[in-house]
Amino acid sequence: MKLSKEIFNKLNSKTGQIAVLIDPEETNSVEKLQIIVEKAKFASVDYFFIGGSTVTRSDFQKTTSILKSLTDIPLVIFPGDHQQLSNDADALLYLSLLSGRNPEYLIGQHVKSAQEVIQLDLEIIPTAYILIDGGKQSTVAYVSQTTPIPRDNTQIALNTAIAGTLQGNKVVYFDAGSGANQPVDAQLIKQVKAQLETVTIVGGGVRSIEQIEALKSVGTNVIVIGNKIEEDIDFLLDIQNYKSKVLS
Repeated sequence: MKLSKEIFNKLNSKTGQIAVLIDPEETNSVEKLQIIVEKAKFASVDYFFIGGSTVTRSDFQKTTSILKSLTDIPLVIFPGDHQQLSNDADALLYLSLLSGRNPEYLIGQHVKSAQEVIQLDLEIIPTAYILIDGGKQSTVAYVSQTTPIPRDNTQIALNTAIAGTLQGNKVVYFDAGSGANQPVDAQLIKQVKAQLETVTIVGGGVRSIEQIEALKSVGTNVIVIGNKIEEDIDFLLDIQNYKSKVLS
């Protein structure tokens, strides 16, 4: 386990950073990954997040190894279960699913992988993981057997985030789920940032530059894009234009 905080400090360094989510169950060939990596590099993507709700250990490790050979963009594990670990990554978001009440995803998966995690040469980042209703049942909600927080109940989501940081989590990750009809409301992030000094990550249902800009404007540190890139890889060209505007 690395004691350095290089990736955490990068996460915390600014708002509006972009992570591309790679699901090894869907994308695990050199050919597919090479195309994504080349366009992500052109778009100045900040991170690759790697993980999925139903990914096997072999697919996960194969995909992470291929990505490591293709890019210097930081690789951050966004695990769906205790098997999704690899020394080829740079950091692990050590997720506790706080929006649900299933002990398996609050601590059970962590106990199963504890010995392996502590021996990995990875930066471990304690992360409060909070599911928000995105308008359709997500795979993670189904697999974890938990109910997302209603989209319009921002007070429960805010209190959950506060509780997570009081427990010692360094990052709060709000997720509407893969393929969500609606992304997490930017106003929720605005409320969180008004009360907490914490890194915020938002994923699920982000499909436009306007949504990215709205999340950036309220202080979101990292916006995660997944399904949109699987459906339309040229969306990375739009991200490149967005990043160029941000840096100019």
